[in-house]
Amino acid sequence: MSITLSDDKGLLDVARIHGWLANSYWSPGIARSLVEKAIAGSHCIGAYDEAGVQIGFARMITDHATFAWLADVFVDEGARGRGVGRAMVGWFLDHPDFAGLRRIGLVTADAHGVYEALGFHAPLRPDRHMERLSPDAAAALREAAR
Repeated sequence: MSITLSDDKGLLDVARIHGWLANSYWSPGIARSLVEKAIAGSHCIGAYDEAGVQIGFARMITDHATFAWLADVFVDEGARGRGVGRAMVGWFLDHPDFAGLRRIGLVTADAHGVYEALGFHAPLRPDRHMERLSPDAAAALREAAR
């Protein structure tokens, strides 16, 4: 499969991205307006098939100096297992805007192998990592875990 990667936000199929994320385990039921706001504040990439249909999405949140967070990496079910996710993440890792960052973080429940192949690993000091969830996010994640 031939894919094209682009960080042109004008090409993003926001309705499709919203559908993917609203049905994901990490952001179940997310509002479209929140997806739009997240896209606006992030460096995003889309993956597109030969016909120009969006088959993948990922975004990076960063200060462009020391830290970045990789989020919302999603590949359409029909395109999975073909290296699309790895290509999108690799695009970010090779991009000059992210060169020299001290840390890139992410969370995954099911794609450890994809990220390990790109140099990611479990936190060296997990006892130092914390998070703060909004009540709505915590409730949604608890519900999704059932």
